[in-house]
This record gives sequence, C-alpha cells and structure tokens, in this order.
Amino acid sequence: MYPTTQIDASATKFSHYAQIHRQLTELLRDETDLIANTSNTAALLYDLLPDVSWLGFYFCQGGELVLGPFQGKPACTRIGLGKGVCGTAAATREVLMVPDVSEFPGHIVCDSAARSEIVVPLVNWGKLVGVLDVDSARLNRFDNDDLEGLETVAAILLDSIDGDYLPDFSESAVQLV
Repeated sequence: MYPTTQIDASATKFSHYAQIHRQLTELLRDETDLIANTSNTAALLYDLLPDVSWLGFYFCQGGELVLGPFQGKPACTRIGLGKGVCGTAAATREVLMVPDVSEFPGHIVCDSAARSEIVVPLVNWGKLVGVLDVDSARLNRFDNDDLEGLETVAAILLDSIDGDYLPDFSESAVQLV
C-alpha cells in the first residue's frame, strides 16, 4: 500500500500541486500499465484535491471517449468526440476550464451536483489517449493553478506508461466527429 501524505490546507495552491506531483511520481515509479496508473492517479488526486466531487479518465476508442478509472458517483460510459466538455476538450486537444457547466452549450449531465469542471486532454506522441476529467459541486472551483497543476499531472502520468501497451489510437480511431 502506498501511503499518501495529506497536504497542508494553508499551503498555496502552487505548493499543493508540487506536493501532489512528488507523490504521484513516487506512486507511479515502478509501474507502466495504463489502467493501474490511471487508477492510482484518480485515487490520489481525489484524495488530495479539495472540493472535487468526481475525478476520472475517459479513453479514446473508436471515435468516442469510453469511461476509465474514476473516483466518485457512477458516470456516463461513452461520450462522443466534440460532445460536452470532455468530448470538446478531446476534439480540440485543449484544456477546457468551465466555471459554470450550466452555461456550457451541450453540457452532458452525468452528475447533477457538478457545477464546474476542468478537462485535460491526454496526448502521447501526437495521438489522443483520452482525457482527465475533474468536476466540482462548487462554481468557479478551477483556476490557472489547477490548469497548470493538472497538465503536469497528465505529463507525469503519460511519462509513466509503457507506450507499447497503449490501446490502438490510430488516426482512423480519433477522427473528429
């Protein structure tokens, strides 16, 4: 078992993420499997990030996003590329930070408690692997510190995974809808 170290609530958000990055690097150090590492990443982040109601991964398969490891209530199983916050972030391959999901055109309601969301695309060697999705029941929960912190989380995660064992993310499988 890997012991997580709780983060000092009085720490700055930058310092908070630096501690998360150190713990995540250590947690993933000796493992290269996609499912194992996304599972542990979801668990660690859900445990250490305040005001998060759902956190998990969707993987790109056959032109859509398919639910992967997560923490929180049951979630949408499949999301079309270009649909909702996750599908849009995947299609554009850009981080989407949504202060109020009710104002996002085409938002897909998986959890009625979610009020804000940030989605970080996972891109490896130019290929879309999937997305990291984080929801909060609080409006305006995410800011640029979260964007930078979660982009670094994505980089640490992708660096840990053995690319030989990634699912087939061929161009035909990730064409935009």
